[in-house]
Amino acid sequence: KENHGIDIDLDTIPLDDIKTYELYQRAETVGTFQFESAGMRNYLKSLKPTAFEDLIAMNALYRPGPMEFIPKFIDRKHGKEKISYPHPLLEELLKDTYGIMVYQEQIMRAAQIMAGFSLGAADLLRRAMGKKKKEVMEQQQEVFVEGAIAKGIDKEKAEEVFAVMAEFAKYGFNRSHAVCYARIAYETAYLRANFPVEFMTAMMTTDRSNTDRIVLEMNECSAMNIEVLPPSVNESGTHFTVILEKNDEKQKRSEEHTSELQSH
Repeated sequence: KENHGIDIDLDTIPLDDIKTYELYQRAETVGTFQFESAGMRNYLKSLKPTAFEDLIAMNALYRPGPMEFIPKFIDRKHGKEKISYPHPLLEELLKDTYGIMVYQEQIMRAAQIMAGFSLGAADLLRRAMGKKKKEVMEQQQEVFVEGAIAKGIDKEKAEEVFAVMAEFAKYGFNRSHAVCYARIAYETAYLRANFPVEFMTAMMTTDRSNTDRIVLEMNECSAMNIEVLPPSVNESGTHFTVILEKNDEKQKRSEEHTSELQSH
């Protein structure tokens, strides 16, 4: 607000901001929540996120276990691999994740759709799958298959879908958590994309006692063509501060540059 006269309400920023998704596509995400690691940035360059759902899914997938599904997720998004679903009834549920079961909630909902599980029963199934207790799993499979048959689904197909669900349940992340993380991540990326100087100033102030981070962030500023000035008794504040060049100073520098060119 001090520099641009703008009030920002992070609760109302648009979730389809082009600059923000272009930033993700370039993987220029140092300083953004959950998306700044080198491995994540490599995947972002391939994924080229275009929607908030992509960020939610990547947040859930970039963890030990589900990471193995990231290349498949990327290939399906870009049409390099055909999207397939464990069963046609699950297409609506899995279309945003290109047929891949990414979230625990998808596994629970699949049990409801395919076999008529209640929410409580579906959560018990999710926990049983996650813990991989053989006896409990066998009991749950029997209930699932019976419920699916009652809905007119072939027994063999029901067993096949149950096996797919059990495989993904080992890794499935909680979608409600992933949404919250992705939202905070998007907010930080939005600020970096739209107000880069202010964002880097705030980040360096936050990390001012961490030399390693300051060096990393100074290098990032250099890559962003943001000049980091040395301390000045005339301009510096208590922390890192944005120094806006005054119009008369810009004009003076421009005139000096023009004069220099003419002398050459």
